[in-house]
Amino acid sequence: MKTLPLLMLMLTLVLAGCPNEAKTETKEGASTKAQGQATSGAPQQAQTPTDSAPAPAGGVTEADKRAALEIFSGRCVACHGAQGAGDGPAAAALNPKPASFQSPEWQASVTDQHIEDIIRSGGPAVGKSPLMPPNPDLVEKPNVIAALRAHVRSLKASN
Repeated sequence: MKTLPLLMLMLTLVLAGCPNEAKTETKEGASTKAQGQATSGAPQQAQTPTDSAPAPAGGVTEADKRAALEIFSGRCVACHGAQGAGDGPAAAALNPKPASFQSPEWQASVTDQHIEDIIRSGGPAVGKSPLMPPNPDLVEKPNVIAALRAHVRSLKASN
C-alpha cells in the first residue's frame, strides 16, 4: 500500500515534465518519426559529437537562453536532475534510466543534431526510450532548441 502513493507521486512528476500544449504534427516531425521507427528500435549511431545541428537563423538570443533554462527546469529536471546527472526525482521509477548529461562518454556518443532531434521529437523518434516525451511546441522555435542543446552540452563533467 505504501508503494501506491510513491508511484502516484513519481507519475505526477513525470507528467509535470511533459509539455502542456496539444501535440501538432508537422511534415518534419512525421518524417523524423518514420526515420526513427525504421531503425526497429535500435539506437542510431552518432558519427562524431562535433556534427553540429544547422545554426538557427538569426542566432540564439538571451531570451532564447532564458526560455531554454525555464523549459529545462520545468520539463527536464524531473527525470534528468537539475545538474543533468539523470538523478531527478522521477528517475528512480524509470526504466530505462534517463541519460546523464554529465557523462563524458554519453556526450561523446551523441551529435548536436541528435540532441536537438530528441528534444524536438522525443525518444521513440530516434530509437530511444518512449519515456522521453516529444516537445512539439518547440518545432517552430529552433533557437530555443539550440539553446537547450547548448545547456545539455554545458552539463558535461570536466574530468
